[in-house]
Amino acid sequence: MSIDYIRNFCIIAHIDHGKSTLADRMLELTNTISSRDLVDQVLDDMDLERERGITIKSHAIQMKYRANSGDMYTFNLIDTPGHVDFSFEVFRSLAACEGALLVVDAAQGIEAQTLSNLYLAIENDLHIIPVINKIDLPSAEIDSVKNQIIQVIGCAEDEIYLVSAKKGRGIKNIMEVIVEQIPPPTGLADNPAQALIFDSVFDPYRGVITYIRIFEGKFNKNDAIKFFQSSKQFEVDEIGILKLKRHPVDSLQAGEVGYLISGAKDVHETKVGDTITLVKNTADKPLLKYKEIHPMVFSGIYPINSDDFEHLRESLDKLYLNDSSLVFEPETSQALGFGFRCGFLGLLHMEIIQERLEREYKISIINTLPNVVYRVHLNNGDIFEIDNPTKLPPPGKINYIEEPYINAQIITPADYIGNIMKLSRDRRGVFVNTQYLDTSRVDMNFKFPLSEVIFDFFDKLKSLSRGYASLDYEMDEYQRSNLVKIDILINGEIIDALSIIAHKDKAYEWGNRLCRKLKELIPRQMFEVALQAAIGSKVIARTNVKALRKNVTAKCYGGDITRKRKLLEKQKEGKKRMKKLGSVEIPQEAFLALLSMDTDN
Repeated sequence: MSIDYIRNFCIIAHIDHGKSTLADRMLELTNTISSRDLVDQVLDDMDLERERGITIKSHAIQMKYRANSGDMYTFNLIDTPGHVDFSFEVFRSLAACEGALLVVDAAQGIEAQTLSNLYLAIENDLHIIPVINKIDLPSAEIDSVKNQIIQVIGCAEDEIYLVSAKKGRGIKNIMEVIVEQIPPPTGLADNPAQALIFDSVFDPYRGVITYIRIFEGKFNKNDAIKFFQSSKQFEVDEIGILKLKRHPVDSLQAGEVGYLISGAKDVHETKVGDTITLVKNTADKPLLKYKEIHPMVFSGIYPINSDDFEHLRESLDKLYLNDSSLVFEPETSQALGFGFRCGFLGLLHMEIIQERLEREYKISIINTLPNVVYRVHLNNGDIFEIDNPTKLPPPGKINYIEEPYINAQIITPADYIGNIMKLSRDRRGVFVNTQYLDTSRVDMNFKFPLSEVIFDFFDKLKSLSRGYASLDYEMDEYQRSNLVKIDILINGEIIDALSIIAHKDKAYEWGNRLCRKLKELIPRQMFEVALQAAIGSKVIARTNVKALRKNVTAKCYGGDITRKRKLLEKQKEGKKRMKKLGSVEIPQEAFLALLSMDTDN
């Protein structure tokens, strides 16, 4: 097929604005999927995606479409996630496309992640086609949403297209617009071969399966290929196109999207964003279309059964193949044993990884309290970064600590401005500015410490705005803060997995709350258990878990009181010995409860 009849595009939008449903209707219209196989959100094939109703992974699929002109076109569609935590997935997908459908909900209007994804698409020089979805809803405000899009993109009103993905209205028109407006890919089949890896999956029988977009040249079955980043060489076992299942072909050439199986078994050899070329006709340089992503939230992951450590390592290795934004390295904890320190893009990303480990790899794990990367300046002039509170040096050696700040964009109905301003003050936020998108919706910008946002900020924002506010954020810079490490002591022993770093003004509040929460969760022992929160050697909060007390005098029926006293004294001595020798087991619920602790209580 001529390269002029290929269209590579993606669908971008805020979460729950109808990306996956629009993709379903396109697949239905082009008869790519039979009516027997057609289900809602057909591209969201993970159980977690269906349960939560969100797209987590990018999905690519090829369709054949006969235009009104009679010509047959090949559409390569990449469905992308909408949640802020998975913006890296969106970025990877955009690099493989020439155009994008920007979908906006007719009832909700432009939201924070809509703007974020739009700016990503503009950075990649994609042709933008604005689409208003859900026009059949009773609450749809089509004219208002049109005005918002015109203000943001600067397009004409007749360049905005109306659809109802659920009912299939306007889909045929969108297909014609894709043919007319999205440019065909460039590249020549005779040039040195270059293919970009935009995603990959691990198959236990075939090894690494890479999803590629070919920019130059041609790849055939049995060709000798080379990965730029690792310089490893392999042979092409299978190459093909992506429909609902993989379809092998003899070759793929410039402009096409497909998959490649090379027999690579090591997940670190085929990194997403790397370039593949041929050994015989090697390209001069890789395709530099990807930016490096850095984790924003760190947490320890430990197996409940210490024998599962190697199984956990293998599972994380396989997850890393599907999700190159996951970072992990081994670490040890006195309380939890051997595990891994993992870096995530946000709390939802952390939740998804945790659930995938438990479901797909059948491994039971404990997560420690999440925290961010702090920059520590020592008195001797040294500077280093820490992602774990236990690595923080003693207070006497520290000159000052810096913490990461983010630029947060909150789009909300104007009625909730007061609530959001109060929430931002509670979370040490700095107000930057407000812009009115129309008469009823505002775009508010703040600077927040990242550590104040990673816990339950998004949940609070949604509840304060009755679900209407949306949040997007990006890293800003490090700023100096008055931070301290809070240690939790159980019976005088520091439990390193429960240590946190907090702002000094909130330290006493945090200490009290942690102790109260642990008191509810730690089961009562045969001896009294002391729970303490301390900054250095100074205890700032304390509570006790009362001892279970056996009634040793139950068998005494009257008689001399000294007999009862003797039994009680004996019990008291026994409890003293138990307190010295006894150990307290911390249940998994204690770690999980701290993740969901109400920080604004």
